[in-house]
Amino acid sequence: MVKKILILIVVAVGLSSMAMYETTKVEGSKGISGTYEPIVVLELFTSQGCSSCPPADILLDKAKKQYPDNVFALSYHVDYWNYIGWEDPFSNPQFSRKQREYNTKFRYSGNYTPEMVVNGREHFVGSNAGKLSSKIKEYQKANSENKVVLGEATRQDREIDFQYHIEGDLTGKLMRAVLVLDERTTVVKRGENRNRTLKNSNIVVKEHYIPLKSKEGQGSVQIPTWVKTSEKLRLVVLVENSALDITGAAKTAI
Repeated sequence: MVKKILILIVVAVGLSSMAMYETTKVEGSKGISGTYEPIVVLELFTSQGCSSCPPADILLDKAKKQYPDNVFALSYHVDYWNYIGWEDPFSNPQFSRKQREYNTKFRYSGNYTPEMVVNGREHFVGSNAGKLSSKIKEYQKANSENKVVLGEATRQDREIDFQYHIEGDLTGKLMRAVLVLDERTTVVKRGENRNRTLKNSNIVVKEHYIPLKSKEGQGSVQIPTWVKTSEKLRLVVLVENSALDITGAAKTAI
């Protein structure tokens, strides 16, 4: 069963209006217009404390490996499952707030795990393989509004410095620099996944928003102290508009 954290707010919207909204949302994604090559950004909100999440974690990693070029896999570990006895080492309250912002946009009444968000435009249960496959195919047919070109990315102690060039309209948009840990294995001792060994991948360990004052420049993102120097990292750079839609993306290994 999908795990849900419900917000106790009475809403005056019935199931029929929710269904109407879902239909409008999907049809709107098909109408995305742009000039540049398609991108598919998958943001999975997950937790080691949630027994429904491991299948979604595996599914996200499979999607990244099946579509290595234009699929961007990001795994955000939320902190609201920590109360049941296991503190997810990758959890961050910032990621829980990020999920709430998305669900406010989607007019969804609360956070849940596993939740998959595609290009910041729509969401569904993250372990739904059929839905994920259809959405990847759908968004691979829709050109993006921006093109992101990453130049040299260098690691200096606990910081990643990089250069970028962005094509397309930047009005009202931000750049999001996301640092991703390739994978790590954890022995979970408590909570719903107690006594299980979980291999998490595509783990977001840090993200930093950068105002876009020009189409090219340089940025940086800090490496958390708990990330080992031997671990494989990847930098993902996203362009995002004021509606939280992702309009461009690029990635590079560190």
